[in-house]
Amino acid sequence: MTSRLAWFTSSYSGSEGGDCVEVAHAPGAVHVRDSKDPAGPALAFTGEAWTAFVAFVADSAATPVE
Repeated sequence: MTSRLAWFTSSYSGSEGGDCVEVAHAPGAVHVRDSKDPAGPALAFTGEAWTAFVAFVADSAATPVE
């Protein structure tokens, strides 16, 4: 099923490759995979879990490391 999803990378991803993930939205789930291995495994999260994860990452990025 994941091969029929419309995958996209973040607008923050650089054009030179590297460590990126791709995300695809589907009814009831958000799928995530490694952009360097599109045929590899993908994770699926509920919309609520994905929203909580993104909020956590955004908050962590805004917190200075001492």
